[in-house]
Amino acid sequence: MLSERQQQIIETSIALIDQKGIQGFTIKNLSKAIGISEPAIYRHFESKFEILATILDAFKIQITSFQDKFSHMDKDAFTKLAMLFSNRFAAFAENPALVSVVFSEEIFQNEEKLTKKVNEIYYLNEMMLVSILEQARKEGLIEKDADVNILALMILGSIRLLVKKWKMTQYSFNLQDEGKKIMDSTIKMLKI
Repeated sequence: MLSERQQQIIETSIALIDQKGIQGFTIKNLSKAIGISEPAIYRHFESKFEILATILDAFKIQITSFQDKFSHMDKDAFTKLAMLFSNRFAAFAENPALVSVVFSEEIFQNEEKLTKKVNEIYYLNEMMLVSILEQARKEGLIEKDADVNILALMILGSIRLLVKKWKMTQYSFNLQDEGKKIMDSTIKMLKI
C-alpha cells in the first residue's frame, strides 16, 4: 500500500510524463511540480526506475483485480467482451495521462525490468481476450475454426489505435463513446 506522499508522487509523475514526455520526467522536475525537495522524493522512491515500476505495477494490479472478478461472471462471451472494452476505455478516460505511460513501451526499451512489466500487462489483456473468444467459440457465437489468437491481436490493435488517436488529438473526442462503437462493430464482425 502506498503512502499518501507516494501516491502523490506517482500521480504527479504520470502527469509529468504526459505533459513533457519521458525526457521531461526528471526528479528535479518532479520535485518542482510537487513542491518538495529532490531528497524528499528519494525518501519515498529510490529512483525514477522505481517510480515507473510502481506505476506499471499499479496498472497491472488493476487489470488483475478486474480479471479475477471477470472470470467468475456468468455472462455470455459477447457481454464479457463489451465489459472488457468498457473497462479499458473507462480506465483511460478517468486517467488520460496513463496512456503516456502504458502505451509508450519505447521509453522502457533500455530497461529490461520495465519492459518485462509492460509485457506482463499486454499478456494479461491478451489472455483475458483469448479466453473470452474461446468461450464465444464454445457458445457457437463465432466460427469454430476461428483463430482466437489472431482475433485477439486484431481487437487489441484496434483498442490501442483508438486510445493513441485520442491522445494524439489532445483528447478531442469521447473515448468511451468511440470505444463502444468499435466494440459494437467488432461484435458484429465476429458473429456468424
